[in-house]
Amino acid sequence: MSVRPGSVALLGGGVIGAGWAARFVLNGCDVRLYDPAPDASARATEVLADARTAFEQLTLAPLPPEGELRLVDSLEEAVAGAELVQESAPERVELKRELLAAADRAAPPDALVCSSTSGLRPSELQAEMERPERFCVAHPFNPVYLLPLVELCAGERTAPETVERAQAVFRSVGMHPLVVRGEIDGFLADRLLEALWREALWLVHDGVATVEEVDDAIRYGAGLRWAFMGTFLTYRIAGGEEGMRHFLRQFGPALEWPWTHLTDVPKLTDELVETIAAQSDAQAGGLSARELERLRDRVLVRLLQALRAEETAAGATLAAWERGLLGAARAGSVRSIPAEWVDYNGHVHESRYLDLFADATDALLAALGVDSDYLEGGGSYFTVETHLSHLRQLEAGDRVHVTTQVLDSDDKRLHVFHVLLRDGEADPLATAEQMLLHVDTGSGRAAPSREPVGARVAELTRRHAALPRPERAGRSIGVS
Repeated sequence: MSVRPGSVALLGGGVIGAGWAARFVLNGCDVRLYDPAPDASARATEVLADARTAFEQLTLAPLPPEGELRLVDSLEEAVAGAELVQESAPERVELKRELLAAADRAAPPDALVCSSTSGLRPSELQAEMERPERFCVAHPFNPVYLLPLVELCAGERTAPETVERAQAVFRSVGMHPLVVRGEIDGFLADRLLEALWREALWLVHDGVATVEEVDDAIRYGAGLRWAFMGTFLTYRIAGGEEGMRHFLRQFGPALEWPWTHLTDVPKLTDELVETIAAQSDAQAGGLSARELERLRDRVLVRLLQALRAEETAAGATLAAWERGLLGAARAGSVRSIPAEWVDYNGHVHESRYLDLFADATDALLAALGVDSDYLEGGGSYFTVETHLSHLRQLEAGDRVHVTTQVLDSDDKRLHVFHVLLRDGEADPLATAEQMLLHVDTGSGRAAPSREPVGARVAELTRRHAALPRPERAGRSIGVS
């Protein structure tokens, strides 16, 4: 199969299954979802709509054409022809084992089979499979379509190449695979979360804090650091120039202090449950679960974008996924204009036009062979001049595409002309004329383009020379 699966079977369409459906569909994969629950279709459709809104805010890179989401009536229909089977049923080992064994019998022999389990050991789940070597755990986090982490864990009979293949598959849809080195209940992330959860319960149980105060302690403090530094790097910095050794010498003895109930869990009495529930209701401030989910998505988008600007942690994963999208984008890819682009005048801000034209230039360069290998080899094109013409207003929700014509070139220069069009219309919304200069990134100086890019530029220039010259090409700005 190709790295990105063309066909995905999802077994279970709850919160996690619907999130998987959204991530795969928006990455261009066709999805067949099997879930006998009567509201499965409505739930998946609603989550997909939320994910589509989030992705429009998350990235300016043109997404591939959406895959098809189809609810089917049987497991066998879901897995027929699938390249990836992702099980997301409730956390009951007998149910999951039965579903995975049935999927293993019905799916193509080369299909990858994974489970979203948050803590069951893969050896237990693969016990009744005829081809257990193709199975591994792929545990995601909610919302699956935005959070990039997916924990991969092999069972006793999992082939090493299965985990390698799973890593490539999940990276292709913008995720960060984390391979768990050995089977352990709860894997890595949930064990850490469980420790924090136990301590939080005791703080509320003992009347030390309310649920909101516990959340404030995280979201206003360490949680912001954890988003890009994690635990160990945070403590290393706390150790100053001497790093972790100094930190452990200074604060290590505190681990022996009787601060925590970590090995003990409060009994969830009716009284404690009611206390927590009432405080949580007050903390929500009247917002419904759907409203809180949408608030969560908006905040996550902005946090991911901030991390992307520094290319660190989850932001590096987002940046790598975007580079792949831009590299695969075809000239003329259609995209929808998000509402966030509208300025105080009610129109799309002028800087966003440049974003669209810059993406069109990136798509052209990718088609010419200026890919990651070419860039790593020290060659690139830099834009040295741009002339924008704003002809008509662009509005939120417009579906637009850009056409690109090469006007001229030599071994160092590339002269292009872009036209922005609303989908289905022939009158331009805007145009951009650009001069690009080929640069040796090692020296920072202009240099001839390298092969085979040079030959492709020359051939495209020759072919585009037969096209009519755009009316606005070469225009200058002046009062008269």
